[in-house]
Amino acid sequence: MSEDIKHIAVSGNIGAGKTTLSEMLGKQFDWEVHYEDANSNPYLSDFYENMNRWSFNLQVYFLNSRYRQILDIQKGKKVIIQDRTIYEDANIFAPNLHEMGLMDERDFKNYKTLFDIMTSQIKPPDLLIYLKASIPTLVGHIQKRGRDYEGSISLDYLKRLNTKYNEWIDSYKIGKLLIIDGDKTDFLNNKEDFGDIVQQINAELYGLF
Repeated sequence: MSEDIKHIAVSGNIGAGKTTLSEMLGKQFDWEVHYEDANSNPYLSDFYENMNRWSFNLQVYFLNSRYRQILDIQKGKKVIIQDRTIYEDANIFAPNLHEMGLMDERDFKNYKTLFDIMTSQIKPPDLLIYLKASIPTLVGHIQKRGRDYEGSISLDYLKRLNTKYNEWIDSYKIGKLLIIDGDKTDFLNNKEDFGDIVQQINAELYGLF
C-alpha cells in the first residue's frame, strides 16, 4: 500500500496554516513539499488591487501551475506534499469570484472547461488534509505574517471562501480525507497536537494506530 502513495495535499482558506503544516509534515515523513506559487505569481498583487480586471488571469495562472505540479508528481518517484490543490481553484476561488461579479460568465465557463479537461487526466491526492479554521483564526494568521498584498482582503471575502470550503469538503468523495480543526489545534507550538496529526495521517495512509 505505502509504495503506491505519491501525493498528499493540504487544503484550507487563506491564513489557515497550509504552508506551515506542509513543511512540518514534509520533515516528519521525509516528503518533498510543493508550494503554492503565490510569491512568483505575476498577477497576485494586481488582483488584490483590481479583482474584476485580473481574476481570470490569476485563476488560469494557478490552474496551470498546479496542473504542472500534479503531472510532475505522477511521473516522479518521490512522495510529494502539496500546499493547496487544483480542486480548490475550481470549487472555491473561481466560483466565488463569479458569484461576486468579479469574473464574468464567459471567462468562468472558459475556466471551468479548462479545469474539467485537466482533471480528467490526473488522479486525486492519496490523502487530502483540510485545515478548517474560523474567521478570527484566519485573520490572526494573516496579520501575523504581514504580506502587503493580503492587507486589502475583506472579511466578507474570507467568509465567502470559508462557506465554499465547507460545502466542497462536505461533498468531497474522490479520495481519503482528514479534517483538522485549526481553531483547536496548535500544531506549530504544541508537540502533542502535531503528534496527533501525524498519528491520524499514519492511520489514514498506512493503517497504523
